[in-house]
Amino acid sequence: MNIGIDKLHFFTPHVYVDMEELAEARDVEPAKFTVGLGQTQQAVAPLTQDPVSMAANAAWPILTAEDKEAIDFIIVGSESGVDQSKAMAVHVHQLLGINPFARAIEMKEACYAATVGIQTAVSHIARHPESKVLVIATDIARYGLNTSGESTQGAGAVAMLISKDPRVAVINDDAVSYTGDIYDFWRPNYSTYAQVDGKFSNEQYLFYLETVWTEYKKRTNKTLADFKALAFHLPYSKMGLKGLRQLLPEVDEAKQANLTDQFEASRIYNKRVGNIYTGSLYLSLISLLDQSQNLEAGDTIGLYSYGSGAVGEFFSISLVDGFKDMLAVDRHVAMLDNRVQLSVADYELIFQEELPTDGSQLVLSEDEEQFQLAGVEDHKRLYK
Repeated sequence: MNIGIDKLHFFTPHVYVDMEELAEARDVEPAKFTVGLGQTQQAVAPLTQDPVSMAANAAWPILTAEDKEAIDFIIVGSESGVDQSKAMAVHVHQLLGINPFARAIEMKEACYAATVGIQTAVSHIARHPESKVLVIATDIARYGLNTSGESTQGAGAVAMLISKDPRVAVINDDAVSYTGDIYDFWRPNYSTYAQVDGKFSNEQYLFYLETVWTEYKKRTNKTLADFKALAFHLPYSKMGLKGLRQLLPEVDEAKQANLTDQFEASRIYNKRVGNIYTGSLYLSLISLLDQSQNLEAGDTIGLYSYGSGAVGEFFSISLVDGFKDMLAVDRHVAMLDNRVQLSVADYELIFQEELPTDGSQLVLSEDEEQFQLAGVEDHKRLYK
């Protein structure tokens, strides 16, 4: 039985800050952000868009009434949880009107959580072939104003419907995972912002890639030449390029050029959105599918997932006939193009807005999205 991605879609808030303007405001050479990090724009999340509303906004355009009835499992991967107990998936389940006889859970392992969510979905459908699983990656990356990590912030969500006989790609049974207990990036419960050892994290990203890739080749007897393209977790788009360059010496110059061209297609959206943690790899996959000019049915795409702390995984998908008909290229491009650019001053004001933490009431103005955080009352988030 073939199981894989039947539909996929992403969402990002309607406002952003330009990276050159942010660099100038921080007295930094703009090329440090645009070339050194490979980022041109950064999505900004207003108070009305939190990880729950973004998750619902990512999923609703791709779900039919039949999908909502067939879905019996919702998995939300995130490291931006809004509650220490209640899963965001429960909110999403209600907002989307999913079949009530469904499981709803939230998974966490830094930027890796959505990947294990997908693998869990595959296992579930293997036992329940008529069911569908909705997997959503949703996050807001925040490091604080005037910090070293400010230039690698972002906000967004990616929704994927997993089913048998998928119309986008089959998820192959070839995943290799590697886990080690390290502190390269973490956020204690008492902290609003993450702790980051940037240099160490970059080193570990590449070490885990080399480790899982070496083991993958050993187990599958595949080589880099067997892949039409690779998609990487992109905390910033230049990081994926470093990963690709680490592997390229294994193939000839013609293949190197092809894989590099595919990588450029895979980071078009990420360059304009920024870091969305659990969704970064899958935003890159959507960008690749939408923007590559020479992908065909039967092509194999390798995916590298990395979540600090740390878990790394390499696995592959194979595109199926008609996959292009399932893509929402025009919708995705229009969403990015129609966003409103913020001045750095306005971005800073939005960034510093906070929800009450004492149970007091806050009513938020209506925004333009399908779903939003409407306010807070008695320590409860209210959505509409």
